[in-house]
Amino acid sequence: MSDHTTQTNYAWRHYLVLGMFVLLTLLVVGRLFYLQVESQAFLQDQGDRRVVRVENIPAYRGMIQDRNGEPLAVSTPVKTLWANPQELIEAQYAWSFLAKKTGVKESSLRDRVLRNQDKQFIYLRRHMNPSKAEEILDMNIPGVYSIEEHRRYYPAGEVTSHLVGFTNIDEEGQEGIELSFDEFLKGEEGKKRVIKDLRRRIIKDVGLIQPASPGTDITLSIDLRAQYLAYRELLSAVTEYRASSGSAVAIDIKTGEVLALVNQPSYNPNNRSKKDVPNFRNRALTDVFEPGSTVKPFTVAAALESGKWKPYSKLDTSPGYLRIGTKSIRDMSNYGVIDLGKVIAKSSNVGASKLALSLDEHYLSSFFQKLGLGQPTGVGFPGESVGMLPARQKWRRIEVATLSYGYGLSVTALQLAQAYAILGSGGIKRQVSLLKTEGDVTGERVLDETIARQVVHMMEGVVDVHGTAKKARVPGYRVAGKTGTVHKVAATGYQDHRYLALFAGVAPVEDPAIALVVVIDDPKGDMYYGGQVAAPVFSRVMAGLLRVKNIPPDKAVETYVGLSKKAAPDS
Repeated sequence: MSDHTTQTNYAWRHYLVLGMFVLLTLLVVGRLFYLQVESQAFLQDQGDRRVVRVENIPAYRGMIQDRNGEPLAVSTPVKTLWANPQELIEAQYAWSFLAKKTGVKESSLRDRVLRNQDKQFIYLRRHMNPSKAEEILDMNIPGVYSIEEHRRYYPAGEVTSHLVGFTNIDEEGQEGIELSFDEFLKGEEGKKRVIKDLRRRIIKDVGLIQPASPGTDITLSIDLRAQYLAYRELLSAVTEYRASSGSAVAIDIKTGEVLALVNQPSYNPNNRSKKDVPNFRNRALTDVFEPGSTVKPFTVAAALESGKWKPYSKLDTSPGYLRIGTKSIRDMSNYGVIDLGKVIAKSSNVGASKLALSLDEHYLSSFFQKLGLGQPTGVGFPGESVGMLPARQKWRRIEVATLSYGYGLSVTALQLAQAYAILGSGGIKRQVSLLKTEGDVTGERVLDETIARQVVHMMEGVVDVHGTAKKARVPGYRVAGKTGTVHKVAATGYQDHRYLALFAGVAPVEDPAIALVVVIDDPKGDMYYGGQVAAPVFSRVMAGLLRVKNIPPDKAVETYVGLSKKAAPDS
């Protein structure tokens, strides 16, 4: 081959390589142009889909607090660990460590992972302490991730549990105020755009989409100091008398606010267990009972309101019993001729029955209805019982008589406290509230003021030396109240040796500020009368409440010295 031919072949190859290089360059430039200009939006979106995520921003649930701002329910930030079983199954070397740190058996963790290996999400541990969760996350175990959540905490524990209630693990209200005001308390989650690495950890916040809205704070009417005091005294009494249960409710007479509401047995909302479930019930609002002799002041008030009776009117209770058909109504003793004040002070069933029978057959039940007995209180608490006040077209005489001393109707402790608050307010019925009220609280007059004052003064005789509840006295204060000792009801009827011990009253007498009801259910032993069991609790709790409310004493302490220890037993 000649030199010319060889040079021609080399030139052709040179141009061919050069042309291919130019073509490839053009293709690369074209591709870059296409990627950077024509497909930029698409490619950026595809890239964002792999690293940019929309993350929820947890919203704080509103705080529940007492009337003075003391926290009763708060939300604290926690971490929840979760796993992708498809990834975690490749890291079996870490299962032992992971089980130990999350507090489960390794065999249980292994079973869960293997059972869900076709899924991409399982919880490992909800609501962990953030520092302990970080110990696990720092090990960089494949398939283990975390999310931010909140956990509900109750600083007062079992002292306020029946009123405040609790939430489930997802912070949804389940009982009490947490349930009834759930829509106000729960916040609205926000959203933000973040960049995550391959381990799904947030490495950068890109932007806020929607801010989180915290829930509304709820301020209750209770005073935590009064609540602690009432809880302590009720627990002591239930324990001492080996009672099945107990309740105490205190109402601010001027406003209708509930200052304290406690029950026994209670439970710890921070550490609930299955065995506590029967104790979740707020007995003061859900359990009903026959109020017994605690309604006798209302019977006397109804008699006075009718105009047929005056405070000084006399009635004969001899010979200590009253026959109505085949039934006998009895007093503890033959009290003879007594006035209306003595009907209350001596707790005379015969006297109350004669007063009721002197009125129109519907009069007493209508009067009780005005006071809210057997009627909804309107506090909006979940599961609140209405009670029962019969509405009959025709009342038999024995039904009217037994109604006069508290049998044949049923009420809750809160309803009874509301009725006593009406007496203490001079006949004004104010809306009972579990929330703190602002400003003046008006109400509806349901009883003449003079009559209400007269009955309160009559009830003062219950706690004097000759009354049925000397143990209800409060040093330094004039107290008015009424005992009640009620036979418990079973499927076979009234039980002879099982009782409900009650005391209800107001203080101070001249300007009542607080109404208080104490219920001790089924006390065991020789002491079961309301004046023996419930009255001492009333005395100690009322004394503390008056101090908390800064109510000045209206009676010299020295007047209690040297009084006789004899007192009539309750009916």
